[in-house]
Amino acid sequence: MSFTLATMLRESRLSDPDKALCHFGDLSFSYAQVDELSGRVAASLLDVGLVRGDKVAVHLPNLPQFLFAYFGILKAGLVMVPLNPLLRAAEIAYHLADSDARLLITFESFATEAVKAASEVDGVTTYVVTTPGAAQPAGTRHFDELYRCADTGDLVPTNADDTAVLLYTSGTTGRPKGAELTHFQLYMNCTVSGELFGFRDDDIGVGVLPLFHVFGLSSVLNVCVRYGGTIVLLPRFEAGAVLDAIERYRCTVFSGVPTMYFALTQEDHKGRDLSLLRVGTSGGAAIPGETIRGFEEKFDGVVILEGYGLSETASTATFNISAEKRKVLSIGKAIWGVQVRVVDDADRPLPPGPEHVGEIVIRGHNVMKGYYKRPEATAEAFRGGWFHTGDLGYADPDGYLYIVDRKKDLIIRGGYNVYPREIEEILYAHPAIGEAAVIGRPDEKLGEEVVAVVSTTTEIAAEEIVEYCRERLAAYKYPREVRVVGELPKGPTGKILKKELR
Repeated sequence: MSFTLATMLRESRLSDPDKALCHFGDLSFSYAQVDELSGRVAASLLDVGLVRGDKVAVHLPNLPQFLFAYFGILKAGLVMVPLNPLLRAAEIAYHLADSDARLLITFESFATEAVKAASEVDGVTTYVVTTPGAAQPAGTRHFDELYRCADTGDLVPTNADDTAVLLYTSGTTGRPKGAELTHFQLYMNCTVSGELFGFRDDDIGVGVLPLFHVFGLSSVLNVCVRYGGTIVLLPRFEAGAVLDAIERYRCTVFSGVPTMYFALTQEDHKGRDLSLLRVGTSGGAAIPGETIRGFEEKFDGVVILEGYGLSETASTATFNISAEKRKVLSIGKAIWGVQVRVVDDADRPLPPGPEHVGEIVIRGHNVMKGYYKRPEATAEAFRGGWFHTGDLGYADPDGYLYIVDRKKDLIIRGGYNVYPREIEEILYAHPAIGEAAVIGRPDEKLGEEVVAVVSTTTEIAAEEIVEYCRERLAAYKYPREVRVVGELPKGPTGKILKKELR
């Protein structure tokens, strides 16, 4: 069956071509404009020699060019590899090489790291989005060159199960792996998700969640385009700027992680007209009940609906569908067409109740094809025909699910996944560090903060270790706190006992 996710842009354009698809500052782009510009990008990508199935890495914040690149890649039958703009050169180079990317699109503010990374990987051409008057980095091409091809033509036919997006995630351990999400999976997920909280064609959503993340890409951008709504793009989260955008553009839907809701609750909104805001969706980490109550009291009439999902499930897997049917602290029920179970260590289904905590496993239209070039990791994740999330939880008698803990040691800092092993490898590379363990500690604002516990072979200050990590890791990853100890606690096999450290 031939099907491309870009169809939803084309259909929404046919329905209302002059309607604004996105606002960005003082700029607005209609459905017709985004359709035409992304069509030019598609034709240009094919014109420079890319062929169906080739990978294009997109290393951009929330800018209109992200939309032009994304839909252009889809229209050309290519695969988008979204990358966090905060990644450092070594991290970018790893993603480029592992994904077999042939082209990289980045932004001027992050070009230094991106260009350095691309120089370490053979066969990668770099295009840079720059502001007027900014210098073009040496050895790169300007993104505007991709608008030059006038032939916006038909969509390149792809199969419904062809990979549309290669989204990198570490799951719970190891180096990042590319989750292959298909055109059909992403289409189904945004279609079902939009129906669940009643997204309408007159809705205006806040696009402050990063579009390189599955939550922002699938549950915000794709939902908006699928239902012909409008999105207000913000390149970073600042509580005041978000409230300004909600008031200026009369936004009706806000999607965010718990730390965003907490920050908005703390921000003074007296004198603002935020009356059209009607619903909020939350994911990325468990949202405290106090945050829900505080936000809903301050933003009268707005309800927060919590859901749950992973990169491997194309975003949403479970959801609380309405204020009347939700259960606070629950991640809701499985969405339409998706099955969710709680199983024991032998993969046997567990009965409901908080005394029956097990691993959450999922199967359905939303679950990825597998990990790119990693058949063993894919087989392990899909044992028994179910995707194993690595998250521990339980179900209540009504089928509502509750997350209890991470099966492994994943840290979620401000909505971003932080993988201890990656940081530990950086620490172990320092000549003064003998042993290292990275854990999370509760943090009221961020959910969790990253803490490194180390033993040293020579004298070194904790501040030096923090700086060493900061230079080598993205800003959301490096530990803000380092504790230097004489020896780390270990079990009988010599394994460091993180439970005791916590």
